[in-house]
Amino acid sequence: MRTLYKIIIVLAILFVSFEIEIAIPGRGSFIYALITLIIIAGIINYIISIYNDLVTERNRVKNSWSKIDVQLKRRTDLIPNLVEVVKGYAKHEHNTFTQVSQARASLMNARNIEDIQKSNSQLSRSLVNLFAIAEKYPELKANSNFLDLQRQISDSEDKIAIYRESFNNYVLVYNNSCEQFPSNLVAQLFGFKTANFIEIPEDEKTVPNVEF
Repeated sequence: MRTLYKIIIVLAILFVSFEIEIAIPGRGSFIYALITLIIIAGIINYIISIYNDLVTERNRVKNSWSKIDVQLKRRTDLIPNLVEVVKGYAKHEHNTFTQVSQARASLMNARNIEDIQKSNSQLSRSLVNLFAIAEKYPELKANSNFLDLQRQISDSEDKIAIYRESFNNYVLVYNNSCEQFPSNLVAQLFGFKTANFIEIPEDEKTVPNVEF
């Protein structure tokens, strides 16, 4: 739409200059020079506008990811306390505790979205196994600390799911700007790169439910 407006303005200027040239002969060179400057200024203004839009869209992607990162860290910080509570009732579940600890360490050491997504999937599966242990221990199921930690972790996972959808929406808008003409030319000129979506692995699309 912005491009259409600019084309209309340029055509209007050309029409006016043509009328002036007819009315005042000899002024053509000045008029055409003025038109050239106006067109160049319009192009520069248009490039600046697209650049600013790309920056805004990229910053929305970054801000949306930071919200996910906060919840991932919050959940990660809660896990050691959860493991200690469960250990108090099921010390012999060593394999499950090891899986949770390894998955947590892997997530903390991940440095890009792909690795974070993979490690987070491993951690989610190990947490399902950890929560399943409570089914064997009624006293653990009734423990206030366990219930509070479970609630907080569940709350973080719900927020992660919401923020993930928001993140993917912002990525879609940003990627479209990076790939569609003519904004893709500005994106290439200034080094804007498309962002990666957060995808749900096939084995997580059906998550087992654990009732308490």
